[in-house]
Amino acid sequence: MKVVIVGGVAGGATAAARIRRLDEQAEIVVFERSGYISYANCGLPYYIGDVITDPEELTLQTPESFFSRFRVDMKVRHEVTAIHPERKTVSVKNLETDEVFEESYDKLILSPGAKPTQPRLPGVGIDKLFTLRTVEDTFRIKEYINQNHPKSAVLAGGGFIGLELAENLRELGMDVTIVQRPKQLMNPFDADMASMIHSEMRKHGVKLALGYTVEGFEERNGGVDVLLKDNAPLHADMVVLAIGVTPDTALAREAGLELGIKGSIVVNDRMETSVPDIYAAGDAVQVKHYVTGEDALISLAGPANKQGRIIADNICGGDSRYLGSQGSSVIKVFDMTAATTGINETNARKAGLDVDTVILSPMSHAGYYPGGKVMTMKVVFEKGTYRLLGAQIVGYDGVDKRIDVLATAIHAGLKATQLKDLDLAYAPPYSSAKDPVNMAGFMIDNISKGLKQWHLHDADKLPRDGSVILLDTRTAWEYSSGHIEGFVNIPVDELRERLDEIEPGKPVYVICQSGLRSYIATRILEGYGHEAYNFAGGFRFYDAVVNDRALVESSFACGMDK
Repeated sequence: MKVVIVGGVAGGATAAARIRRLDEQAEIVVFERSGYISYANCGLPYYIGDVITDPEELTLQTPESFFSRFRVDMKVRHEVTAIHPERKTVSVKNLETDEVFEESYDKLILSPGAKPTQPRLPGVGIDKLFTLRTVEDTFRIKEYINQNHPKSAVLAGGGFIGLELAENLRELGMDVTIVQRPKQLMNPFDADMASMIHSEMRKHGVKLALGYTVEGFEERNGGVDVLLKDNAPLHADMVVLAIGVTPDTALAREAGLELGIKGSIVVNDRMETSVPDIYAAGDAVQVKHYVTGEDALISLAGPANKQGRIIADNICGGDSRYLGSQGSSVIKVFDMTAATTGINETNARKAGLDVDTVILSPMSHAGYYPGGKVMTMKVVFEKGTYRLLGAQIVGYDGVDKRIDVLATAIHAGLKATQLKDLDLAYAPPYSSAKDPVNMAGFMIDNISKGLKQWHLHDADKLPRDGSVILLDTRTAWEYSSGHIEGFVNIPVDELRERLDEIEPGKPVYVICQSGLRSYIATRILEGYGHEAYNFAGGFRFYDAVVNDRALVESSFACGMDK
């Protein structure tokens, strides 16, 4: 059996190694357009920022080491230019010699990945405008920085690459601005959770120009003007386009393979394309979202590696199936960690799901043990069924392990109420006896048993005409330091003695700093016959989101986020 693989990074390299482990006799040829195989895309920004200093650390394997271990013929700087399914060959161009030849296959695997989205705008292509996708891109940016010592950069795009590159350029001492059309960074997060990412970016000196439309680029005064619709241009010494990626599927289109979202390759759960004996994996393929079952594009390394393994199993006589992508991801944002899995509240509502959320701010470990730090968790679930749909966490310590527990719970089909039952490891330096994931489960269990909540989007709609009671249960000092207009202050520890101030028959909307004291207050109020609603997230959460919204809107109106 002869297997030809187009693309030698995540999916392609994984498939090649797995095929060899399953079939010692197979002939395996990999064609990789760049000069590198099996490289760590996710590590590229950290080389630019000198966190990773040895360029060899970016590549997990070389063609020579891969051949030595697996006897796989890795041909770098070779571009497959056409697929001929009718005769089961591919046309290949050697980019170093310009030689063109055909290679036959019994099975063909397409793992071409995705390419940086290049908008058709004036100025795209000027030499101070970069993209970051390959090792060569990384070396090009690093060489420009080392030779020209730029003092400022504009990054067009606020996704994973944009944020990671912003951090690394700031660590090099550069003035950094992120500009993009959406009014929030990191679309996998809801806007309320993204506000905390915005705060961390601003804290470290990154300027945010959110809600701006880029219309082009011009070279001026030795740098680049980023032209903005209805606003003055942004000027910088260099610009990086990081507005997303597009499946690199021209080969598949020309060969007549069925295509899906944004031209991605349609595959079944065995990773087979519409053409016999051709498989596809990675950022180029359309997948099913594990939570919604809808078609999706999810460009992450984990799914690509799994898909490569599944293809290898099936080529070698097995029957492996890809169950879908869940979108679990984590990112370092300076000192902070932000992570997500499943779908967020925004996308759940767009999908027509009837959802609710809990928002909590637990400590990363036992409060009495030194060094604990607050994290903010948002868990999304379906009303009625309590199906667990997704989660987002932003914090400093312990974020990654909690998101992985929640990702596992979603994959296992646990109900959100069952989070309370998980038996999770505890010692004071690592967690609390009631782990944050358990706490989310307790809160959702309370809701399933009748506890009522109100949310951030309700705040402006609450009547101030006396028909409802608005109650802040923090201390008098906390209240005086900032509160929501119209809320009266009765500290929770004084509530039982001051119940005569709560008029019977009126709903009571309660808030505290984190949600705990207001929860206790709602229980007290319910115990005395009142209808009470607890605010999801607490005043700390409310204040962070509202302040961020004001900064984004004012910066948009004034021309820049300072």
